[in-house]
Amino acid sequence: MKFLSLIPVFAIGALLLLAAKDFPEWGDVQSPASQSAVSKHFIGNTGVDTEVPNMVTAVLADYRGFDTMFETVVVFIAGMAVLAILKGSVKGNAVRKDHEVHSEPDLIVTNTVRLIVPVIQIFAFYVLAHGHVSPGGGFQGGVVMGASFILIALSWDLETALARFPMERCIAVAALGIVIYGGIGLLSMFLGGEFLDYAELAEVLPVSREMARYHAMLGVEIGVGFTVTAIMFALYANLASEGRLKEAL
Repeated sequence: MKFLSLIPVFAIGALLLLAAKDFPEWGDVQSPASQSAVSKHFIGNTGVDTEVPNMVTAVLADYRGFDTMFETVVVFIAGMAVLAILKGSVKGNAVRKDHEVHSEPDLIVTNTVRLIVPVIQIFAFYVLAHGHVSPGGGFQGGVVMGASFILIALSWDLETALARFPMERCIAVAALGIVIYGGIGLLSMFLGGEFLDYAELAEVLPVSREMARYHAMLGVEIGVGFTVTAIMFALYANLASEGRLKEAL
């Protein structure tokens, strides 16, 4: 039966590979996507409308702000659902495994990680803060930041990582990211615009309407980064410990 279930997987994979040969060449300016009126509009107007050099971020965080906000909400809800399922499984099966192996952290590994984790976290802030100017953004910066806490757990133990980023704080930070994103949208409405109409923030910021959109995008990227960081580490911590949040390495 297992072999039979793989047949449709390989069949669909073969169809996808067969269709890939019809894709346009990478960077082809004559491709349908490059020639569409929508693409031409964004290419011609993004810099003028938002003052943001990174066109991808402008599309994701401004023109397509609703989509990105709900993507962040989906990440939050999925993370909370996994945590709830794991908590429920612990209550139903509270017997711990007797064959768990515990080992002392390696001195070389821990000292190396002690040196590189601050660098990783600074780079995460850079990726997040410069996402609207250069490649990066909230999702990317959040993943890098979350990985730094996972690296601590892998090098020492889960308890050490949780001492630096407790689970209660994880959940609060994840929720705060959604509040920041939605709060910027609501503030835009209160100032007379539409939800996520960042240009209205010029009423409270000493900048032009274009620069208001520039600064608001940084705000929503920070919100996304908070949520992704917290959910990424929370998922690892709960999956590694089977919901018990004790050393499971």
